[in-house]
Amino acid sequence: MARTISKGKCAFCGQVFAKAAIGRHLAGCAARQAAESANPTAPATPRLHLVVEGRGMPMYWMHLAMPTTTTLTALDHFLRDQWLECCGHLSAFRINGASYASSVDRSWGMDDRAMGRAKLADVIGEGAKFGYEYDFGSTTELTLRVLGADSSAAKNRTIQILAQNEPPALACVECGRPATEVCAECVYEDTGWLCDEHAETHACGEEMLLPVVNSPRVGICAYAG
Repeated sequence: MARTISKGKCAFCGQVFAKAAIGRHLAGCAARQAAESANPTAPATPRLHLVVEGRGMPMYWMHLAMPTTTTLTALDHFLRDQWLECCGHLSAFRINGASYASSVDRSWGMDDRAMGRAKLADVIGEGAKFGYEYDFGSTTELTLRVLGADSSAAKNRTIQILAQNEPPALACVECGRPATEVCAECVYEDTGWLCDEHAETHACGEEMLLPVVNSPRVGICAYAG
């Protein structure tokens, strides 16, 4: 997959910024400040600002805000819903040498801890960096870091997308036009990106094709967005 300069859109003002600049913009975005101060009499909720991106695929990223009382299970479900879920695979966070798994079976003799019992405030803090894996066969890995902490009186008490990458420009390997399909076999050799026309004649067959979607799991397993 060709690497391009990644840009993303602020969820509050709608402006597009380079990936390296979006964090600074969010810190001073007037539209964000207005939205988050719209209910000044409500109690402030402590939150963490997380940046999540595809490991080895940094063109896919999100800035997230969430209460510190959010559990790892809630974050797991969010990441699945936004980027990953295809076949109900297992997943795990790797934090400070500990593994927090979506399913814990002590009969396996594993040392995994349960996600549902771990709140963000108990396992991470400002500056923390940690990892996440979805599907232990055709694995999609993410890296996460805490960019900062704040508090908000906004009504939203769930995980909120502050900004997200714009879809990368991916070209058909045959003609250079925008790719709309990807071959789940050829993608491992980075040769499976195809436009509508060349997807019809691709040697691996139509059953191997998946839609090009804005996710680090694009082309993997049965993920279709």
